[in-house]
Amino acid sequence: MIGKLYLVPTPIGNLEDMSFRAVRILKEVDFILAEDTRTSAPLLKHFGIDKKLFSHHQHNEHKSVTEVIRFLKEGKQIALISDAGTPAISDPGFLLVREAIRNDLPIECLPGATAFVPALVNSGLSADRFTFEGFLPVKKGRQTRMKELVEESRTMIFYESPHRLLKTLDEFAIHFGSERKASVSRELTKLFEETKRGTLEEIKQHFETHTLKGEIVICVAGK
Repeated sequence: MIGKLYLVPTPIGNLEDMSFRAVRILKEVDFILAEDTRTSAPLLKHFGIDKKLFSHHQHNEHKSVTEVIRFLKEGKQIALISDAGTPAISDPGFLLVREAIRNDLPIECLPGATAFVPALVNSGLSADRFTFEGFLPVKKGRQTRMKELVEESRTMIFYESPHRLLKTLDEFAIHFGSERKASVSRELTKLFEETKRGTLEEIKQHFETHTLKGEIVICVAGK
């Protein structure tokens, strides 16, 4: 009997967003791979999940993939979780999934929390067609990526950190025009959740005078 790899989404803020199925799977597997065991341990404790935790993050995933595949072949049931949201969406997971597929090992991804979906729906921008860009390159390739998106007609979705938000909004205004419609969502599902809508210039002016904290999702209207 071979094992199965489960990709289990975890809440992006509000613990009530954890699904019954996710809790059951995490209680049933042999062990859990976590992006940061220090972050995941309190979450698992909250739901009464007592399982061994092993680190699986961007700095060690190339090395750990081989061992995880070996455990799966031996029949172990393994769950992968990230710090928040769905694994492999701007988080570790892709390499492990790809290797499991190459080895004909079963994979099951549970539906669940991810930040860009509520941000897109909250934005009021077109959700019929969109492109998820995740985090832009910090340095090399950043301007090239933006130039490639100048003619993009679909709504564009980006993740960004608080300390880079104003710089990114400035760059978007240069490439897409300061009057381009957009929205910025932060602290989604948490107590101080906020979504600011308007032009890129209006949003930038708003956040120039407001404290920036929490995970940020930017949605920008297509051309």
